[in-house]
Amino acid sequence: MISKLQRAESKSILHVVNDAAEAYRGVIPEDRWKEPYMPAEELREEIESGVEFYGWVENSALVAVMGIQRVNDVTLIRHAYVLTNRQRSGIGEKLLKYLLSLAQTSEVLVGTWEAAYWAIRFYEKHGFRLVTKEEKDRLLRKYWNIPERQTETSVVLELKKEK
Repeated sequence: MISKLQRAESKSILHVVNDAAEAYRGVIPEDRWKEPYMPAEELREEIESGVEFYGWVENSALVAVMGIQRVNDVTLIRHAYVLTNRQRSGIGEKLLKYLLSLAQTSEVLVGTWEAAYWAIRFYEKHGFRLVTKEEKDRLLRKYWNIPERQTETSVVLELKKEK
């Protein structure tokens, strides 16, 4: 079941994010890895900046999270994570489709690590396309608030929704 997550569920959100983010260990640049991958303060800042988190709940337990954020004229898909033991079971696809139905803009963007080939394939499978390096740099600087090193090591995928 998909539900909008509340700030009070931060501990559960962090559990999912930090469990699933283990896939990045040793894959993304070493200088971008941190423990925990997402600390509580970062989650609080993301929520305060307008990221709305939705989750997939099974047997009263949160097993997946995905965020959506409207920034000016685009919608960003943010922080998509599924517990390691529940990955590749269709949950991420269901959450993505749900969030895309909430998007109120014709352009939807997602950023991920360049080395996270599995994430890139996931989004491409759902109609997103990689933008050029120049466009990626422009978009990351315009719509995200991330360090320059993260911009260097990331990609952006775009989906144009029909109006």
